[in-house]
Amino acid sequence: MRSISFFAAGAIFAAVAAHADDNLDGIVAVVNNAIITKLQVEDAIAGSVESLRNAVRDPTEFFTRVKKLQEDELEALERSKLILDDFARGEYTTNWVDDEVNKLLKQDLKEHFLGSETKRTLTLQADGRTKEEYRKEMREKVIVDELAHYHSTGKVIISPAAIEKYYNDHLDDFKVEDQVKLRTICLVPAADDPPGVVKELAAEIIKKMDSGVPFADMAKVYSTDRYRSAGGDWGRWFERKEMNPVLANVAFSLKPGQRGPVVEVPDERARAASDLRSATPSGVTAVEVPNERARATICYLLMVDDVRPAHITPLSEVHVAIDRLLQVQRGNVLLDQWIKRLQAKSHVETF
Repeated sequence: MRSISFFAAGAIFAAVAAHADDNLDGIVAVVNNAIITKLQVEDAIAGSVESLRNAVRDPTEFFTRVKKLQEDELEALERSKLILDDFARGEYTTNWVDDEVNKLLKQDLKEHFLGSETKRTLTLQADGRTKEEYRKEMREKVIVDELAHYHSTGKVIISPAAIEKYYNDHLDDFKVEDQVKLRTICLVPAADDPPGVVKELAAEIIKKMDSGVPFADMAKVYSTDRYRSAGGDWGRWFERKEMNPVLANVAFSLKPGQRGPVVEVPDERARAASDLRSATPSGVTAVEVPNERARATICYLLMVDDVRPAHITPLSEVHVAIDRLLQVQRGNVLLDQWIKRLQAKSHVETF
């Protein structure tokens, strides 16, 4: 039975720290001839623990979640040791390992060291690790990942019948509410614009569109949001719940090809600036200052390209996603079964 009571916590979590073991590098598990120490586990979850410390204020909840992190990491380390031992038995080909390690080293150099070998070397030195130790870590990661894949999803083939059965058994998961394909022109007031300027601009744009200028052309000229270059096209189907309620009320009242009226939305930037200016330090008398910008609004012009009523997403559109999901589910079962077989012929002891 596992009994895990090791973790690191700050002074603010005294209730949690009271459970900590004094021996920071004590042995917490043995897998065949390899040991797993408390420090190994702590190092692996340090980033996650720090994130929890910033997010979780209740000491009891913090302790529970840190303990779960420890248990999960210890299990992952045990699995890795078992897989590495299985590989060492010589029952697998090895000619692929160095190529995969080199690929991973290049990828890691690019993603974590900005492509600088000097930066990587200095970072390793600061961590007290040699290049040989670093390469060994990468080699072990490659072996563990590749063998886990081979014994799980690498062996799984999902039949069309299984995909169709999953789809029919989970139709509620594929229900979609009413949707629209939308274009917008977003008009944001400049810092020195008096109230009403963008609304006047919106009226001028409407006149041009009434005279025959396409909505997309107006969006490319006047819109200030990220959809400008695409002619205001939001690029996909949207449900009501995904949109600003004010915009959604207009968009879902339109038919394909229709334009809506000018929609005004409060300029939250101005509101935030107003709140900041009105904040008064303790002991200082507040002075009422007129702030017209706080009443400024952002104006939107909307056009609906198409409307799609509530429906169930057809199997053809979710076939690939279901296939991947079933591969993961069945792969996890196969992986667990393989790990249990490795455990059965190994010595695994947890303290």
